[in-house]
Amino acid sequence: MRLDDEQMSDNVEKQTGGGMRKGVIGGGVGAIIIFVIALFLKQDPQTVMQAVEQVQGPADGGTTEQLTKENSSAIEQFSSKVLHSTEAVWTDQFAKLGMTYEEPRMRLFTDATVSACGAAESAMGPFYCPADKKVYLDVSFFNELEQRFRVQGDFAKAYVIAHEVGHHVQNLLGISRKVQSMRSQLSEKEYNKLSVMLELQADFLAGLWANHADKMRSILEAGDIESGLSAASAVGDDKLQQAGTGQIVPDAFTHGTSAQRMAWFKKGYETGDLSQGDTGIGLGRASN
Repeated sequence: MRLDDEQMSDNVEKQTGGGMRKGVIGGGVGAIIIFVIALFLKQDPQTVMQAVEQVQGPADGGTTEQLTKENSSAIEQFSSKVLHSTEAVWTDQFAKLGMTYEEPRMRLFTDATVSACGAAESAMGPFYCPADKKVYLDVSFFNELEQRFRVQGDFAKAYVIAHEVGHHVQNLLGISRKVQSMRSQLSEKEYNKLSVMLELQADFLAGLWANHADKMRSILEAGDIESGLSAASAVGDDKLQQAGTGQIVPDAFTHGTSAQRMAWFKKGYETGDLSQGDTGIGLGRASN
């Protein structure tokens, strides 16, 4: 990726200090348990946060400060630049809908943090909290992406951030609330299908971002899209379940198969057309 000329976002905060309270779960085996539940099986992050908090109490959120070149690492600066790129794309896309884009914030943390959705450990992976409209990211997750999932390239990391920003877009368009409002009316199996639709749409939105970001700034290089597709494939429910438990249970899918995730990311990238992203749950104002 070519991001040398991209500015850092003004919406990134860095957490210093803090961490999860010591207890039954916390580091070592506990982190592996959380990783299996939340990353391999892709459970709802808020559900896992609440479970962890019940066992060992809330995390200490530490203190936060604005991310700057002076207080950040190269990977933190990269993450900030990717967020800035999404801001430019979605501001433009929302303007075409006659709407004003509300930029999300992103918190970079180490080990553990507290969001408006509850406490979280880095082993859960990146997540978006609609309650405070923030993307939460421990950049050490990118090491997992490379070492555990064998996914290489900067664009794979950018895809992760763009996917979480996609959830923010869904939140602003009212799609997330629409799906959440149906939760009490459906069985777990039925709701999981809606969750898959929501996640596949976020993959589509990540692909759409790549399309327009490249048109705006020429950020893509040879192999970047393939890197993004590899990342989408690596976090498919079928592949994660097979790796985590040795079994594939379609009724428990919450994010979609590897093939589905790649297909929707590719569709977003190839069409660049927001109206093409209805995975079965609509696209809010974009459907009008």
